[in-house]
Amino acid sequence: MANARLLLLDVTRLVWRRWVGRLPTGIDRVCLAYLEQYRGNSQAVIQWRGFRCILPEAVSDRLFDVLLHPPTHVRARLLHLLGRERMRLRGPLPGNGRLYLNVGHTALDDNGYLAWTREVKVRPVYMIHDLIPITHPQFCRAGEAERHARRVGNMLRSAVGIIGNSQATLDSLHAFAISAEMPVPLTLAAPLGTGVGHIIRQAPVPDGRPTFVMLGTIEARKNHLLMLQVWIHLVRTYGDQAPRLLIIGQRGWECDEVFKILDRNNELRGTVVEIGNCSDAEVAEHLRNARALLFPTLAEGYGLPLIEALVSSTPVIASDLPVFHEIGQGVPDFVDPHDASAWFDAIVAYAEGGSPARDAQIARTKAYRAPSWDDHFAKVNAWLEAL
Repeated sequence: MANARLLLLDVTRLVWRRWVGRLPTGIDRVCLAYLEQYRGNSQAVIQWRGFRCILPEAVSDRLFDVLLHPPTHVRARLLHLLGRERMRLRGPLPGNGRLYLNVGHTALDDNGYLAWTREVKVRPVYMIHDLIPITHPQFCRAGEAERHARRVGNMLRSAVGIIGNSQATLDSLHAFAISAEMPVPLTLAAPLGTGVGHIIRQAPVPDGRPTFVMLGTIEARKNHLLMLQVWIHLVRTYGDQAPRLLIIGQRGWECDEVFKILDRNNELRGTVVEIGNCSDAEVAEHLRNARALLFPTLAEGYGLPLIEALVSSTPVIASDLPVFHEIGQGVPDFVDPHDASAWFDAIVAYAEGGSPARDAQIARTKAYRAPSWDDHFAKVNAWLEAL
């Protein structure tokens, strides 16, 4: 087989996400950006329950179209495409030494994965999004720390290169490699872009009530529990004058106490509002009208919501984490993620009209230069050529 396409792109995660109908997470958006960037020069790689294959070019192109522009009956279309192709394949198509991009952590802990990379002769390049299941296992599902250690170990064993979404993530990767006595391949720190352009701020919502936003999947490490406790204190202190909190994100895991408060606490009704299904345009609207984005997460590999807020000239109050200092460029205000009192004080200060702290941060956002996908792929393309 002639190598008309220079790259192999794993799209397994995108197939699964389209199949189950979930809204894109941060990692999904990265996978979509890579598909848009490299679709014309790639063949698709699919993995499912131990079945792995490189799809022919024509089938890859049809699959790429479905993933980027899902039809109404997306499941039927995927089943037709991939089911028929599986029946046709008599043996694995060769990789012929080409670079294989896996930017979604897909199937890296599976038995047989490393043998497949050797058998079909691919040269893997991975993106590492975080090592949170290893560094903070208390925030993850049972067994996830062991699975992620296998993923990262297999990355280190097989990669010709690893892309980090931040230098902070690569620092964690190096620390893991040292502890596991494993060498690290070539690495590249390439900050992720965002699809959000500069947004002109609009007037606040009509009722004038100061509103704050939390954005992201509701899971334990995002620290929603602390923020709900802060809001209970705000309501008990200020009554119906307390600011509003919008929690935007799908429900995740290890958060039963948070879900119980959201579902049953009448004290917060009307003041804390959960929005589980929200379009990009609606998110942008909520950010425009917010006094600040609140990002009290206990651990993070990157932090796209922080960037999206600053691009919108919306202030950010964030946890004091190295990665937020890296991508925040000195703009956000930082608070200890364990200090409920400090969060309470910061929120009260930002809720006030003419808040000096808030006005100062808005002034700082004017100099903020958000990472772009053009910048990201300029770095990655040059690096891939060198590989």
